[in-house]
Parts: sequence; structure tokens; C-alpha cells
Amino acid sequence: MTLEHAASPEQSASLEHRAFLYGGMEDFLSVTVPWLREGVEADEAVIVVVQRPGLDALRDALAPYGQKVQYADSAEFYLHPVRTLRDYQGIVEQSKPRSVRALAEPVWRGQDERQTLEWVRYESLINAAFAQSGARALCPYDRTALPPAIVEQARLTHPKLVGGRGTTHENGSYLDPVAFGNGCDASLAFDRPRDAEYLPITGADLHELRTFVGDRAAAHGLDTQAARSLVTAANEVAANAVRHGIPPMGLWLWRERGDVVCEIGDNGYWRPGPLTGFIPPDSALQRGFGLWTVRLLVDLMELRAGWDGTFVRLHVHR
Repeated sequence: MTLEHAASPEQSASLEHRAFLYGGMEDFLSVTVPWLREGVEADEAVIVVVQRPGLDALRDALAPYGQKVQYADSAEFYLHPVRTLRDYQGIVEQSKPRSVRALAEPVWRGQDERQTLEWVRYESLINAAFAQSGARALCPYDRTALPPAIVEQARLTHPKLVGGRGTTHENGSYLDPVAFGNGCDASLAFDRPRDAEYLPITGADLHELRTFVGDRAAAHGLDTQAARSLVTAANEVAANAVRHGIPPMGLWLWRERGDVVCEIGDNGYWRPGPLTGFIPPDSALQRGFGLWTVRLLVDLMELRAGWDGTFVRLHVHR
């Protein structure tokens, strides 16, 4: 999680992104309450996005500040990595010229391995998406309750760490977002079941493809809105393949546990960067806007590109 303040002319424009490795509620409050008070007293836009019971405890501790502090439950705010990036971008833009100071606690429960990987990548992407925002973000990680692997990932995605009593130190384990993203992409497995339904893509007219995806999405149990979103996302990816890819190209669709999965592939060689389609674009004309839109439409988008072709995999939860 994270955010920070849009810098005024007197302030540095650099993002301050720190992981707070705490142990228990007393430790949590001893660092976060003074840090948030400091932001209010500096007239920053202060936002608290944490889980309960920490959220309730902070409301009580900061009650004298009233509406100067905005609160949200992590369980309701952190539903989709790219949408969360977009929402934080909106907060930063709407808060200008004031700085944003965000206490932002990720949610690590109830996710499969792929979803967890996307949220870890999200924490890394913060460093690129808000690099010149001047925002301040403090991301709490309960080292006594979270799986050790999650705490270790926090050390890879935050330039600085905060320990007991609020002591901050440089993080020698930190990886920049490009290096971290390359590692995430290398770990992706792209196995496809033998019973996946297949449709060849043979031209620019994608009407048959939209019908194919819509009918099978409904048959696999997606509701109307989710099916429409998948059709729109698949059409965007397929149109991009037709414009830039190399035949043969096609679409596969299948059900995988609780997801409907749709994959579009072509034989072209592409070398996208690990940030492609993740960073909120400035406009629809900016490169990467199409894939960013696709990521917003589906629950998870995975991309694999190499000498054997380019493949985009779309997951929608049933």
C-alpha cells in the first residue's frame, strides 16, 4: 500500500515509501499515531487505510482531529491492485497542492498464489507510479501475524524500513520495480488444460470472437457484467494482436477452479517491460493505455512474451 503527498514548490517531489514491521497493537499505535498527527499538523492530506481492529483504534486516538483524517477499511479498499493504484492516483491529484500522507496496510488473507504475487508486485509498483508525487506512505506489516514470506517480500519492495520506536533505516534488500517485476514475470507458469476451448483468430473482424467469449463466459457461470467485461478485455487484446502480432493467433478459454480464464496468443516476438500496463497513464494516447484498461476490466491479467510468441491471460472470478 502506499501514498504520499503531492509536493509543493518548497518540498521534494520524491516519494517516501516505507514498510513498518511492527509487533502487536501497542507497537502499531506507538508509531502510527505520532506519524499521522505530524501530517495533520503540517496540513497534509492524511488518509488511513488499515484493517480492523487497528482502524478503530486509530479513529479513537485521532478523534480530536475530526475530518482532517480520512479513514477506509483495507478489506474494502484493497480489492484489485490496478484499481487501487488508480484510486490512489486520484487521491494524490485531487489533494494538490497539499501533500498526501497515507498509512496503507495491505490485505494478505484469502488470496491464492497468483493474487498474492500481484499484490506484492503492487507494493513494488508504488515506487514507480508515485515516484515524483511527493507523497509519504507508511505500510504496516505485522511481523508476528503475517507469514514470514510476506514480511520478506516487504523488504524487497520498500526502499526504507521502520522498526520499533519508529526508527527508520535504509533497506539494503530493496529491488527497484523493474528488477522486481522481471522476477515476478519469470515465476509465472502458463500451463493450459487439454480441454481448453479454442478459436482461431483469422482477421480483423472480431465479432465471432466476442460471441464465442460471451457465450462461454455465461455457460461457465459468469454474471452479465463480468461476462461483458471479459468480452471487452478479450476484444482489446485480440485487436492488439491483429494489429501488431504475427499469425497464427488464437484464443483459448477454460474454467480453472473459481475462475474463467481466457488466453489470447500470437507468434510475434515482443519484449514488454515488467511495468507494462500497470502504471496509470496520463491519457488514452499514452503507450500502455490499452493493457492498463484491460487490467482494470478483469480480476487478473498475466503477460508472457518470448521467442515462442506473446500470450495474454485474463482471469475473471466466478
